[in-house]
Amino acid sequence: MEWRETRDPYRVWISEIMLQQTRVETVAPYYRRFLGAFPAVEALAGASPDAVMKAWEGLGYYARARNLHRAAVEVVREFGGRVPSTVEELSSLPGVGRSTAGAIAALAFGRDAPILDANAKRVIARLLSVQEDLSRPEAVRLLWDASAGLILPGRGRETALALMDLGAMVCLPRAPKCAICPLASLCEGRRDGVEERIPARRRRREIPHRSAAAAVILDGRGRVFIARRPPEGLLGGMWEFPGGEPAQGESPERFLVREIRIRWGMTIAAPERLPPVRHAYSHFRVTLVPVRFLRRAGAAPKGGEWRWISPEELEKVPFPGAARKLIARAFPEIRSAATPATARPAPSRSPSHVPVRTRRGGRTPS
Repeated sequence: MEWRETRDPYRVWISEIMLQQTRVETVAPYYRRFLGAFPAVEALAGASPDAVMKAWEGLGYYARARNLHRAAVEVVREFGGRVPSTVEELSSLPGVGRSTAGAIAALAFGRDAPILDANAKRVIARLLSVQEDLSRPEAVRLLWDASAGLILPGRGRETALALMDLGAMVCLPRAPKCAICPLASLCEGRRDGVEERIPARRRRREIPHRSAAAAVILDGRGRVFIARRPPEGLLGGMWEFPGGEPAQGESPERFLVREIRIRWGMTIAAPERLPPVRHAYSHFRVTLVPVRFLRRAGAAPKGGEWRWISPEELEKVPFPGAARKLIARAFPEIRSAATPATARPAPSRSPSHVPVRTRRGGRTPS
């Protein structure tokens, strides 16, 4: 893990944001690519939103990238390009919560700052046999106090790394390796025989399924119409093919003709339905029906941010995963540039040889 071999605050910060809710092995190629594009905080702050989102494309939870870009601008403006070193200053940056701030302060600056990412929370809860819901304020306060109490004075970096590694490789979510744990004799959860019931399991919610339609609109010059999503919310700031969710019983073609006329002031014709695209997000699944149209009338769409671009230019624009699959359906002649595999949220259990870290310190990604 390259980020473990550096104390460069900027690189540590990038890795900590990327590791929020994402597998270690997924992060590695994105980490290298992102730093290749933005080797210093000034480069990130001066980049366009599209350039940042393109470098992040496929990693998911895009609010992280938006907040990271905003935070870089703030670091340059408010801190003269120096990543702040205290938990208080770090916590003031967009997308940096208490645990992420503690990790950056400890790993980059050697501060005696506590952390409470998912791995640390599990380790400490088992040590103290905390069997209640760990999201309750009383439990959160107890765990933070305990995390601070574990730090050897002057050894904040080593303590943080030890907690992270213990949770990733020994104190696993399921089937913890108590026999080789250096804290086994101190673990109250093991003494009480409840280590595998901590943290308390939450009832799994059924993942909803959505059906949507997307219009691939071509003009007389072979260009395709794309629009940018609103800056906030799900997949904010990414580009997409216009569409949405048809009403119950309404065909994708009828819905899209009406939607494009009302939303973009265009009339479209010659519909050609393409094979459906299926994609899974962290909290829902979607089946997307793409329909190809020709623009018949309407010279200039009104409102919103939009472009007419050639199919070849689609590779330069940041799209979410479902749209990338749609592009492969609609324009099979275009070979996507080699990019890292699409990220997935870290599961509750992983093979013992693959360390997994998740974060809960930042704002909720979307």
